[in-house]
Amino acid sequence: MKLRDLLAEGTEKLNKAGVDNAEFDARQLLMKAYGKTAAELLADLNRTICTGADGGAEPADREFCPGDCGARISFDEYIERRSRHIPLQHILGTASFMGLDFKVSPDVLIPRQDTETLAETVLGDEKDKDIALLDLCTGSGCLAIALKKLGNYKKVTASDISEAALKLAVENAALNKAGIEFVHSDMFKSISESFDVIVSNPPYIKTAVIADLDTEVREYDPMSALDGGEDGLDFYRIIAEQGAKVLKPGGRIYMEIGYDQGEAVSELLRANGFSGVRVINDLIGKDRVVAARHLQ
Repeated sequence: MKLRDLLAEGTEKLNKAGVDNAEFDARQLLMKAYGKTAAELLADLNRTICTGADGGAEPADREFCPGDCGARISFDEYIERRSRHIPLQHILGTASFMGLDFKVSPDVLIPRQDTETLAETVLGDEKDKDIALLDLCTGSGCLAIALKKLGNYKKVTASDISEAALKLAVENAALNKAGIEFVHSDMFKSISESFDVIVSNPPYIKTAVIADLDTEVREYDPMSALDGGEDGLDFYRIIAEQGAKVLKPGGRIYMEIGYDQGEAVSELLRANGFSGVRVINDLIGKDRVVAARHLQ
């Protein structure tokens, strides 16, 4: 068997299991199993591999052996897990966000491209490097860390109610060599400093809708990172009502929203003294970010 045959076999199994982007996922899992980069995998696709723990092919034909038999077993295990719709990122243990790599686990929401719209909006608006920025509901820390690394802001603080999430976020900050201050806090309760900017990707899914989400989201993302209450706006109310307490005069706020929440979140902000409210669309034209300023 050649490596390309193993890739085809894994792709077929994922297709039968109804996994989207089956070939891409199979490639990623093959790279993980064999410890290869994309370029190395491409170069080795026609090489003969072991077909089992006993070595399979004759020694003269086994360019990967000894040592790759365990990789074959690992690949089969990865494909089996992915076939059960365990998220690819949970199997790989990492996810990419804004060109940076982050550790992920079932304790945090997997970083998504939707949130890159939020990061890009902040980076585009906030050119002053001397600002102090607070990231509420930081989860994996991907947003705070990306803003620190790419925006080079003087002070970035990240908070979360989940101790497990914060532990992983601290690891991600170290992995990316980002100087972040982490605070264990239920929203603003343990936040004592003032900031120029607040950013947040809070839970915003309506409680009743969660049961209809894709299996990979419903069963493997933490419920605390999804459930935004009956109307999906619970956390936006808290931020709109209490955000001004920790914002400096003229402070700005940026929040990721659901595609149908632009008007409702905008009204919450206006009702609580925010002005210049803007709704920013994502790459496919859906509402994704609300930005505003609070004049104190």
